[in-house]
Parts: sequence; C-alpha cells; structure tokens
Amino acid sequence: MVTAEVARLLTELSGEVRRQIGILVGRRGGIEFVIVGDQKGLTIPDLSRERTATLRLRGLRLVHTHLQGEPLSQEDLTDLALLRLDMIVALSVSDEGSPGLVHAAHLLPENRGKKVSEMFPPLSMGQVADIDFLKWVQSLEEEFQRGQRSVTLEGAREKAILLSVGRESRGALENSMEELKALAESSGVEVMDSIIQRPQVLSPATLLGEGKLKELLVQCMQQGVDLIIFDQNLTPGQMASISDRTELRVVDRTQLILDIFSQRAHTQDGKVQVELAQLKYLLPRLAKKTLALSRLTGGIGGRGPGETKLEIDRRRVRDRIHLLEKELRKLSKRRALRRSRRTKSGIPVVSIIGYTNAGKTTLFNLLTESRFLVEDKLFATLDPATRRLRFLKGREVVVTDTVGLIKNLPRDLLGSFRATFDELQESDLLVHLVDISNPFFEEHIDTVERILMELDLNHIPRLLVFNKEDRVRPEEARAIGQKYGAITLSALHPERLETLFDAIEKALWKESVQTAILPLDPGAVVDRSVNSYQTREREDDGRPI
Repeated sequence: MVTAEVARLLTELSGEVRRQIGILVGRRGGIEFVIVGDQKGLTIPDLSRERTATLRLRGLRLVHTHLQGEPLSQEDLTDLALLRLDMIVALSVSDEGSPGLVHAAHLLPENRGKKVSEMFPPLSMGQVADIDFLKWVQSLEEEFQRGQRSVTLEGAREKAILLSVGRESRGALENSMEELKALAESSGVEVMDSIIQRPQVLSPATLLGEGKLKELLVQCMQQGVDLIIFDQNLTPGQMASISDRTELRVVDRTQLILDIFSQRAHTQDGKVQVELAQLKYLLPRLAKKTLALSRLTGGIGGRGPGETKLEIDRRRVRDRIHLLEKELRKLSKRRALRRSRRTKSGIPVVSIIGYTNAGKTTLFNLLTESRFLVEDKLFATLDPATRRLRFLKGREVVVTDTVGLIKNLPRDLLGSFRATFDELQESDLLVHLVDISNPFFEEHIDTVERILMELDLNHIPRLLVFNKEDRVRPEEARAIGQKYGAITLSALHPERLETLFDAIEKALWKESVQTAILPLDPGAVVDRSVNSYQTREREDDGRPI
C-alpha cells in the first residue's frame, strides 16, 4: 500500500504543518498528485483524464494523513466510491510525527449483502509492508469483471439501472417505474435493476443524496452498467452534474421516449417531427466541453476571438431546427390538402386514440384488414395510418390509427407532433381505447383526457371503449363497462365488434342501423363475419392507390 519511508515522510510533514497531506499513487508506484489540505480534510483534484473506463477502477490509490488518529470518515468512503479509487489509506500521525495505525478500505464486487465497500482492521506498518498491492488489486478487478460478465446479452443490447426520485407516494412511484421499465425494454435496453428513492428533501443538483449516488455508482460497476435512466425529466444542470460526478451516461424520461420515437419513425413526416423534437431537447443541453476550441472565421466581421465550438454547435442546431420547421410546414400543407378533399367528400372521420399499448393498432388492423406491426411494447407503432370503411346503405367512414399517448409527454415532442395531432381536429368521433387489464387504467384515462384538453380536442365527441376484456374476469369487465357507460371488447375476438359498429353509427348518424359492413364490391354477398368488409389502400396523396 505504502512504503515505510514514504509513510514516515508524510506523517512528519503533516505533523509539522498541522495539515492533512495526501498522495495519489499509480499502480506502478509513481506519485501522480500531491495534495495539501487543512486539519479536517483535503480536496482531490480532477481525475477525469486518469483511466476513464467507467466500469473499471481508477488505477490510483489515495494515501493521506489523519492528524487525530481517527479512522476513515464517511467522506473518505464517498470519495472512494465516486472516484473509483483502487484503495483509500489513512495514516495516523503520532505525537512524535511518526506513522501510527493504518486504516484502509476498498470497493467490493457484487455481493449478497449489497455492501459497497469493506474496511481493513487497523494495521501496523509491518502488516502493511507484507501486502503485495499490485497482485491484490489485479485480483480485485478480476472479481469485478466476473460479476459484470455474469449477465450475457443477445446482440449489442445496453445494460441500464432505472432510478426514480420523488416525493410522491410509494405506489405512484412504483407504477411509474413499471412504465419506465416497459419504455426501456421497448428501446432495446436490458434493465438490470430499478431503484426508488423518496428523500425528505430533493437535492437541486442531483435529486438524490451523495450516499445514494455512491451506492448507485458502485452498483453500476458491480453489474457492468454504464447507463442510468431517470424516471424524472432532468434539467440540463442536473444531467451534467450527475454525469460529471459518476462519469456514467445519464438519460431522463424525455430522452428515452425520443429514442423510441426515432426507432419507430418510418415516414417522412415522422422522421422530421422526431428529429425536430430531439434538436429542441438538445439545444439547451449543449454544454461547454473545452475552452480551446475558439476559431477565427476570417474576413470582415470575422476577425477577433472568433466563435467558440459551443457557439458554433448551437448555431448549427438552431439552423437545422429552422430548416426542419420549414419542411414541417410544407408537409402540413399537403396534409391540409388531403383533409380538405376528405371534407369535401363529406365522409366522417373516426380516429382511434388512447394510451400507448392499449391495442389501437390491433383494433385498426381488425377493422380494416390491415397488416401493420403489432407488438406488446410501448410505442410499437408511431406513424399514423388511414383506411376507409363502407357501411350498409353506402355510408362510409375514414378510420385513423394515431400515435399512443403517455403521461408526462415531453413538451418538445408534443409541439413537434402538433401537425400530426392537428389531424384529429377534423375527426367527427374519437374512439378512446383503454386497456381494461391494466390496473392503472383510470390514470391512463385521465392522462388522455388531459392531453386532449391541452390540444383543444375535448370538444370532439368521444366513445369510450375498453379493450382486452379477455384478460380479466367477465363479471369484472361488465361491471367496469357499466360504471363508465362504455363498450367492452377484445380486438383479438371479432365476434364482439357489432356493438362497436352500432355505437359508431349512432354517434355519427344519430340513428341505429344494421351493424354488418358492406363490401366495396356491390356484387359480393353480405356476411356478418369479420371478413364481411374490405378496405381501400392508404390515401397518401388524396387518391386511392
């Protein structure tokens, strides 16, 4: 750990100046830093350039003096964890200035007791000399690496720990955490663990306290995790502070949702809107990385100190945002043209809305015999789709499948998708689909209603429909349906669709008609089975393909 000669030199100097003195020693024995503190402690310099691999120890051990002969403090153990030091050693200074007992501690690999660190019993200098430190620290790193390899992943999936910090009730945080876990899995992330903390006072810099931050960092090292996903939306300052202190990648709820949307967007509209939302989210989070990247642009008005790299990045992001907004306005005009054609035709528009993963696309596929992707994931489908149905007596409706909604929907995303949500303004009826099997469906209903109010869509007639009734007891489904005055069905069982057809016709034409659907081919035989209706292709340019 430390030679007797160096230990005596440190304690003599420390006793003479009555200040703590420390050295940061590399594994080859070289002294990288010398630190002089005060009587109570010392400040460790920035170590960001020293062995920056997140899932490994730093490669430095701190050897410092304690003037009162006290053991390692909680602050020492916090530095050990947050800085990922190989070891922290405290030399007691005797009255004569010679080294007394030696206190030491190191981090622990994953263990049943969930311990972060372990302290040696007080050692004499003779016992310290018997320890082969290099051999010891190499075996410690091998134990860390064995723990990190214990979970094997298919492909290039990332490993993450989910974290929720708030003052809400335990039940509310657990519900939100389950949703965050589903979001992370939809994004292709392997969730290693989830942590919920309800502190008395939220830290303005990191939300959670230093102690929990220390435990989190060591847990990430033990499990080979370099990604933390917060259930809360972090400010740019909080994200930078947590990332700087832990040297881990930090993602908040908004960033995770944006990542899912970027994976799911396939149409031009969707790609433009997602990129615009990502850039608006990124702009205030562009942080100063270096002071040495200012440049001279040359020419009149360009001489002088020039723009910094940060200023150039921000200008380019703003230019790109302006370009995307211009492109979005063009796409909005095209959608407005298609809407005007539908309006002139007088065909009613029925839009299926609801919380994400409520089964909207499954129901849309069943109604229109489409083949859109259906997965048991949040935001499995992003791009809206439109098909046309024809009822008996020649009546037709346009059915639209929309993007799923979710609580705490990012403001930037809501603004960027305003053009898509504007499509709902032309709807004559909103079919609000709810997953009846979800224990928090009442909260989902409230969330959707709140978003509709924010989008000024609450004036459009709505039809409440509970889906996935096959996942609950029949009597429970009937009771919930009666309580809310809603229709209950399963999008996987078409025999229950007649009630839905009848309700749609009553809402649109204020009268009850037969619930069978007329095929587009006038010569076809009318059948009351699920295949008794057909659809036209998507009208991307206002005309049937």
